[in-house]
Amino acid sequence: MKLHVINTGNFKLDGGAMFGVVPKSLWSRTNPADENNLCTWSMRCLLIEDGNRLILVDNGIGDKQDAKFFAHYYLSGSDTLESSLKKAGFSTGDVTDMFLTHLHFDHCGGSIKYNDNRNGYDTVFKNAIYWSNAEHWEWATKPNNREKASFLKENILPIHESGQLKFIDGEESKQLGENISLSYMRGHTDAMMIPQIKYKGKTVAFMADLLPSTGHIPLPYVMGYDTRPLLTLSEKEKFLKRAADEEFILFLEHDSVNECCTLQNTEKGVRLKDTFTLKECFGK
Repeated sequence: MKLHVINTGNFKLDGGAMFGVVPKSLWSRTNPADENNLCTWSMRCLLIEDGNRLILVDNGIGDKQDAKFFAHYYLSGSDTLESSLKKAGFSTGDVTDMFLTHLHFDHCGGSIKYNDNRNGYDTVFKNAIYWSNAEHWEWATKPNNREKASFLKENILPIHESGQLKFIDGEESKQLGENISLSYMRGHTDAMMIPQIKYKGKTVAFMADLLPSTGHIPLPYVMGYDTRPLLTLSEKEKFLKRAADEEFILFLEHDSVNECCTLQNTEKGVRLKDTFTLKECFGK
């Protein structure tokens, strides 16, 4: 097995929305905002090379939305999904499994592109199975008014229409291989999946939106975007305690500064221990 970091660029979101009830005077210490109260966030994905399988976890925002849409998010950085795959020695056609932690646009927008005539859509990963789960698919395709703007039908419905969609059959599933386990989280959105990869004697947890950045480690630092913030609080407490106890490597999808981190138990609860890149931890 080999892991590759796939950077797909950065975007900006309102700092208050990203930290919920926590005052700016506190969250700005770790995540400084610009003059418009916007903080920079990464869309960092993970490519898992495992035997004959090439599994990509999430795929960023994509490039098919219009200028008005992208104007809200201030995209930046030179990395793209395709250029990062190429840097790792692969193309979109090499991906065998496209695993989607959840279907918010910044996690699954790279799944779909315009067709050549720009009058319809094609899948980006032509040879891949697209993995979601039945609970989350139902939630995303019949969205509530709070989340409706995050579930874009052009990112989601063409996956089903392509015939490439399959559902994970629960947290005990081994459909992604013996070295990948899953935890379902329901605070941010219903049935978001957190994959944990056994790699070189350690566990690498892809944190998705359960832990967007190291700035979100203290338990009350919960996003305003979360549909059930008290449930997120409980899920975070349980998972981060386990991560500290078992010395997980936490892979951070949205932290624009820190790629990975470890945690430690302190008198004040779970806190940051170290930050590093995946390469610094495991080498090439």
